[in-house]
Amino acid sequence: MTANFATVHNFHESTVYEAVLRAAVNYPMIASSPDLLADVACVALNALPPRYIRHAVDMRFYLSNDERAKIDQLVRKAVLSAFEFVQSRTLAKASA
Repeated sequence: MTANFATVHNFHESTVYEAVLRAAVNYPMIASSPDLLADVACVALNALPPRYIRHAVDMRFYLSNDERAKIDQLVRKAVLSAFEFVQSRTLAKASA
């Protein structure tokens, strides 16, 4: 018996990645480092409830407008919080 798990992923991934790239302009120290941007994405994703799916199209079809708006708000909040967290850690490390 075999299974193909390659299509399984967290629904929030692409939304978080896009939000990180949009918000990066407000955090030039972090935006200049691909590793720090990846750290921000990880922190934000860990703050959100996981929603594993196989096909994003299916998930979006079943979400109401209110659910989409709530998810967008949660993602924005998680990303901003993640930027602040990574920035504070990066500044603390630089001054040590």
